[in-house]
Amino acid sequence: MKKFSIDIIVSFIFLAYFGVVQGDLNINDYGGKPNSDITEAFKKVWTEACASTSAVKIVIPSGNYRTNGIVAEGPCKAPIEVQVDGIFQAPSDINSMPKSDQWIRFGTMDHLTVSGNGVFDGQGAATWKQSSAAWSKNHNVNQKVSQNLGFYFVNNSIVTGITSKDSKNFHFMIYGCENITLDAVKISAPGDSTNTDGVHLGKSTDVKILNIDIATGDDCVSLGDGCRKVLVQNVKCGPGHGISVGSLGRFTQEDNVEGLIVKNCTISDTENGLRIKTWPAGPGTITITDMNFEDVTMVSVRNPIIIDQEYCPWNTCNKKVIITINFEDG
Repeated sequence: MKKFSIDIIVSFIFLAYFGVVQGDLNINDYGGKPNSDITEAFKKVWTEACASTSAVKIVIPSGNYRTNGIVAEGPCKAPIEVQVDGIFQAPSDINSMPKSDQWIRFGTMDHLTVSGNGVFDGQGAATWKQSSAAWSKNHNVNQKVSQNLGFYFVNNSIVTGITSKDSKNFHFMIYGCENITLDAVKISAPGDSTNTDGVHLGKSTDVKILNIDIATGDDCVSLGDGCRKVLVQNVKCGPGHGISVGSLGRFTQEDNVEGLIVKNCTISDTENGLRIKTWPAGPGTITITDMNFEDVTMVSVRNPIIIDQEYCPWNTCNKKVIITINFEDG
């Protein structure tokens, strides 16, 4: 517990330090005007920011902006802050989106801050209907359904203040990251939206999810394989499927999960509260260690605590074979 507390303090010191930037780059100066598509303008401003040898801030002022898929990757030469005060809107038609995992993706960099009171609106309503029909018929979706925001191999970074709304798929994907904090963001989608996990983690270490309101149609927070030292604190979850470890065991060579603290959270009007889920007929053994759940309030939760070793949402599994899970240290 002391170790997590120290890490939180370090993260806030980090934010204060890197919030002092040496220059501002306004998207409007790169052709990114309100009520227009700013995809190309963002690429231009990101290229300049990434090449800067001093800390720099990209500013998206208030207004409505359309974007059709953005990849912002490093490594960059100095810390970057992206301050979003406007509304980003994705195409509502799934066929107009790039066939990629994320609508907006940050990758391969250190010292990134994403801040502001802006909104990332995935406009997912039409996609949820298509996805539900595809899952029901074929247990698959042929076209990529983009998640709102992806952070891949992003280290020593923080996301704060922004809102993710109506994502077509997951809202936040955190993968291969180390020392990344989500603080005081908001995640919003209807309870009947399809596969709209709030925050999904994979193969990441030292992740903090703090002071967040999550309303969605799937897991509020979900941990995939290879996650270590994760703190979920002061989170309000609901509607949705609760806070989950897994699903695990569907694929070969999955890594163990260890060091989860869920503390001072409220889960309301959800299908599940705290859940661990693994696929039957899994290819190997997964060890889940050091799980801690403290001061969690549940209101109108169908399954407050559930360990599901036959997780099979499309009922196509061999449930006679159960994956082995080892629970250790709490």
